Amino acid sequence: MTLAKMIIAMGSNQKSAMGSPKVTLRQAAESLTSRGGVIRKLSTFYQTPCFPAGAGPDYVNAALLLDADWTPAEAMGHLHAIELEFGRERVQRWGQRTLDLDLIAFDDVVSPDLETYEVWRDLAPDVQKMRAPTDLILPHPRVQDRAFVLVPMLDVAGDWVHPVSGLSVQRMLDSISSSEISQVIPLKR
Repeated sequence: MTLAKMIIAMGSNQKSAMGSPKVTLRQAAESLTSRGGVIRKLSTFYQTPCFPAGAGPDYVNAALLLDADWTPAEAMGHLHAIELEFGRERVQRWGQRTLDLDLIAFDDVVSPDLETYEVWRDLAPDVQKMRAPTDLILPHPRVQDRAFVLVPMLDVAGDWVHPVSGLSVQRMLDSISSSEISQVIPLKR
């Protein structure tokens, strides 16, 4: 059995049936293990402004490094099923949510292919709000743009190198404004 290494970004800004956003993230991590995943590292929890700004209460964000014998499609199936268990409703793109689980990276897979990945990576922000891919895009096409993903990723996968850009997590974070990074505030567990 070959285990794949996955980086998963987690977020919540609404109470779920399990409890507060912090409790929701902890329980979601446990749900991944009950489905056969092995959590290698779980980041600090961070308070972050809602994205996009003004769309709701602040988020609690985290990241985890997970090993599992899943394919990328199976991983997404597990993530979506867990979101649903926690009351996630896909009503508005980038809206408020009880739980958001994003597959940021799956080993060094670029999916479905480099050309498609580059199209989604290069989409203008106003187009991103209106379109969602029908195929799984890996690595996540917005990872390099989001401090709320990169700061927790540094906790769990600081040695990860983006398979397309060749940039480390720290190098991607270095390209984000210090004012945006300062809004990712560590929380006490």
